[in-house]
Amino acid sequence: MSAVREQFYQDRECLVTALSDELAAVLEKAIADRGEACLLVSGGSTPKPVYRALASRPLDWSKVTVALVDERWVDADHPASNEQFIRENLLIEGAAAAKFVAMKTSAATAVLGLPECLARYGALPLQPDLCVLGMGLDGHTASLFPHASGLDSGLAAGADRCVAITAQQSEVTGPHTERMTLSVAAILACRHIVLLITGDEKLAVYRQALSGPDAREMPVRAVLRQSQTPVSVYWSP
Repeated sequence: MSAVREQFYQDRECLVTALSDELAAVLEKAIADRGEACLLVSGGSTPKPVYRALASRPLDWSKVTVALVDERWVDADHPASNEQFIRENLLIEGAAAAKFVAMKTSAATAVLGLPECLARYGALPLQPDLCVLGMGLDGHTASLFPHASGLDSGLAAGADRCVAITAQQSEVTGPHTERMTLSVAAILACRHIVLLITGDEKLAVYRQALSGPDAREMPVRAVLRQSQTPVSVYWSP
């Protein structure tokens, strides 16, 4: 099992401050060491205040590349678009100077858009500096959903960086089941992985994920129960 580092806080304000501090420090060190930094980000309401806090940090954002962890196959101006969410909540203030790599292409389907997406992501460093993940109550992370079409490809060792996924529709997925996502192999190639969760329900799901082996049932297990890359788990009520 991986060296999971639990960073648990009494409230969300403390979590946001601590996590935005850590993200900024990792990016700053990457720029100092290698002249550039690469940050992979997830959508969702939970990381929103973290991204807004990070955007105000005085980094040399022109040397940072931001790319998505996953995306619904919707237009960039759609309310469900992670690209739109990141542009509105991270690529603001000083962070507006960062380079951005989108997943959604003009292709009609995620499967048809996969070659272009792979080309875009192939230009990223082999070891991105940071990957910020979330987790659903169904145990998914990124758009690696339980028993989804394409999940086996996403879980496979040595998989391509990006995988087209069609999830089984549920309350968690909503109506947009066609997705593009990083593979587990691409996530584990990152230098630092953060899993951000809040609330008692997700804490219980996280504990369940740690205790069982079946990644098809709870794909977040493929990130938590591995020894390649340490994972920092940030949680608050």
